Amino acid sequence: MERVNHPDAQRPQGAAASAPAIELRAINKSFGPVHANRDIDLSVQKGTVHGIVGENGAGKSTLMSILYGFYTADSGDILVNGKTVSISNSSDALSLGIGMVHQHFMLVDNFTVLENVVLGAEGSALLGRSLSKARSELQRLARDYGLEVSPDTLIEDLSVGQQQRVEILKALYRGADILILDEPTGVLTPAEADHLFRVLATLRNEGKTIILITHKLREIMAITDAVSVMRQGRMVATVPTSETSPEALAELMVGRRVLLRVDKDEARPGDVKLAVENLTVADDAGVIRVKGVSFSVRAGEIVGIAGVAGNGQSELLEAIAGMRRPVAGRVIVNGHEVTTHGEAGAAELRQKGLAHVPEDRLRMGLVTNFEAWENSILGYQDEPRYGGGLALDIGASRREFEGRIAQYDIRPANPRLKTANFSGGNQQKIVLAREMERDPDILIVGQPTRGVDIGAIEFIHNQIVKMRDAGKAILLVSVELDEIRSLSDRILVIFDGEIVGEADPASADEGELGLLMAGVHNKEAAQ
Repeated sequence: MERVNHPDAQRPQGAAASAPAIELRAINKSFGPVHANRDIDLSVQKGTVHGIVGENGAGKSTLMSILYGFYTADSGDILVNGKTVSISNSSDALSLGIGMVHQHFMLVDNFTVLENVVLGAEGSALLGRSLSKARSELQRLARDYGLEVSPDTLIEDLSVGQQQRVEILKALYRGADILILDEPTGVLTPAEADHLFRVLATLRNEGKTIILITHKLREIMAITDAVSVMRQGRMVATVPTSETSPEALAELMVGRRVLLRVDKDEARPGDVKLAVENLTVADDAGVIRVKGVSFSVRAGEIVGIAGVAGNGQSELLEAIAGMRRPVAGRVIVNGHEVTTHGEAGAAELRQKGLAHVPEDRLRMGLVTNFEAWENSILGYQDEPRYGGGLALDIGASRREFEGRIAQYDIRPANPRLKTANFSGGNQQKIVLAREMERDPDILIVGQPTRGVDIGAIEFIHNQIVKMRDAGKAILLVSVELDEIRSLSDRILVIFDGEIVGEADPASADEGELGLLMAGVHNKEAAQ
């Protein structure tokens, strides 16, 4: 695969050939028996975008947390601009010109943009020059780096993409020359991601140094100058991006060849298995989040719902799964209207052939203090195969889960291990195995690969396609547009609680889908 550079991602000529912006030497960090970082060496050149990739548990977040002062290394040296430094906390990092934009934003919703930017810098010389001068500095930074956002707007009134701009402005306001970005496009529309790339290109061309942690190899190829690969706590390679490919990086990450595309035949849809009619759903605060939605899913097809997080997907799935009472409308499963909700509703749905992989495995899919085998029967513990009623057959339950461990490659292969001690990807496999192995007629899946590494993504995608080919009806919700496009046989786009468009994945244009996800309808886009 040829490298595709973002159109605005032009490299600065004659980047500094002096000391690297960041150099890590023989960094080690352990948490009890877990050796998270093993003799890590890393060199990041000034005025470049440097990517770091690796599977879950590879140690990349730990390494960046050491650089930003959240953790202290057990041994090793950190050099900033050629000088050995000590970083004990984030204040130390900021004083050295290192800023971090977290995956989950650190903003106060009911504060303005300006208040958030200066928050924590009250004692700095910059704020001492008065709030009006802080406002002027913020406006200058926003203008210079393409991060325009009104200083007086409340954070809660901004889009996710605009909130991310505020996070970057916070770091720049504090004088950051080195920016660490952790999975920055995970909650952005394609248009917002493109804008972020333009911002990163501008920052780099102004001499800033960017460290980008992402699992999206296409982004690595588009915007980075160099990429480092971590595996099992070690640094296994650092290469110029122009000399590698997504396939090569995936193999370095996993230690084997990985198929980066979803290999599936054309769908052969049958009868309607799931029908949603004029469904209206409110959230816990009584705000309507789903507004008169109607669609159907047939046997032998995957229907994907694309949209930016927070546009009603969660409430829609919860209503279909019997976890939330709709305000209006009907859910019809295998020809039967389901009218109950809560524990009884979820149980009725399981009996009628619907299985549910929730969006948030920790909040809705698992009890992390339970052992893995216990979670593997959660919600199905009254079935005769487990003894039924009060007499649970523990031996049969554990033996069944041992078979799933092998089938789903769950690691470590220990049914007695507390679920909290599994990685996110293996926790997801426990939930998927529990729901998929019930042989349901309908499977609804929310964010199937959220927080999952590239090897597990390949496996999960293959399992979903196998279920479709076995004649199951699959409803898939994901904020990952690439995932929706590659898995789905039909795509529905949701915005502000409404289905605003339908597309054929074979011909769907990413730009059009991105506009729909942002609430821009086809007629508006043509004007």
